[in-house]
Amino acid sequence: MMILREIFLAFAQIFDLIIQLYIFIVIARVILSWVNPDPYNPIVRFLCSVTDPVLYRLQRLVPLQFGGIDFSPFVLLLGLTFLKRIVFAVFLQLASYL
Repeated sequence: MMILREIFLAFAQIFDLIIQLYIFIVIARVILSWVNPDPYNPIVRFLCSVTDPVLYRLQRLVPLQFGGIDFSPFVLLLGLTFLKRIVFAVFLQLASYL
């Protein structure tokens, strides 16, 4: 049972790390949107290819542009933080039952 508990704790930490990395990627994408980056730069292309599909879906679901400012990255960051806390708590709860 101890091994299973440790596996759940490891999954919780891995999930937490993945979501935190994606949060940093979204923040980097937002910062890049304030300047005019080179679209052929591999880093810019990576950031756009990773974040644009999620942001486009979110923009189609709820139009969040007011006065030329797009608030969809902010809503995405809130959703990721909420998801991270909920799933991390579920994994910890499962680990505590074992």
